[in-house]
Amino acid sequence: MKTTKLSETVGVRVEDVDLDRLRSDDDLPQECLNALEEHGVLLFPRLHADDETQAAFCRKLGELVQFPLYPNPDVMEISFDPDNPNVEYFASNDYWHLDGFMDEVPAKASIMSAHVVTETGGETAFASTYVAYDELSEEEKRRFEGLRVWHSFEAIQRLTYADPTPEQLDEWARRGGREHPLVWMHESGRRSLVFGASADHVVGMAPDEGRALLDDLLARATVPDRVLCHRWTVGDMVIWDNTGLVHRACPFDRSQPRRMHRSTLVGQESIK
Repeated sequence: MKTTKLSETVGVRVEDVDLDRLRSDDDLPQECLNALEEHGVLLFPRLHADDETQAAFCRKLGELVQFPLYPNPDVMEISFDPDNPNVEYFASNDYWHLDGFMDEVPAKASIMSAHVVTETGGETAFASTYVAYDELSEEEKRRFEGLRVWHSFEAIQRLTYADPTPEQLDEWARRGGREHPLVWMHESGRRSLVFGASADHVVGMAPDEGRALLDDLLARATVPDRVLCHRWTVGDMVIWDNTGLVHRACPFDRSQPRRMHRSTLVGQESIK
């Protein structure tokens, strides 16, 4: 599989894969998994994979998360169409996050194809949480080793809905939250940081001090020269490692159509 680097810290462009190879090359799935571990993001430009082809390839990478509210449960449609069953929550995709932060075992990876794109804005940005850890000082690595962070659905939704209704507050409370270590010790031996817009507070730390720490770590990890910002073209397919990245959608005029089709691989490793 021929690739070209997209940035110094994350991402490669796959140069030699078309739909036929996606469907028929039995060695390609493992090549992709290896490249994903090394580079974090794989871009397949202008591939134009339909939902069935995308899902069939994803099943070669692992088990798929199911989205029962959509016609094809292997594929979630991300759009601001009023009829979309998850439209209320997509605005929070504008903030740095990992998918499945509420789960003990978060998603392994996500695969997304662009079906309708905007003229301006609407990029997807990626930042490596492996790099974020590696660039800590030795003193910070020691200090952060035992820290734990409370993540909640409410924390990320409040960034979109500053004045929530009682109904929204009730729903967010029902969804609860989950405590994760700040430093994820992966089974591979690598370490990454677990942060983002879902991070509500550092357990056992004064609220202001914990907030300052979380904000500082996220800001350091997402400075422009540490971020891959992908400008979508119709037909692009991107796979990203959800266990070693945070990502976000960049703002765009939501009165304009934008439609992405996402499949998600079931996680294999808990955050510990």
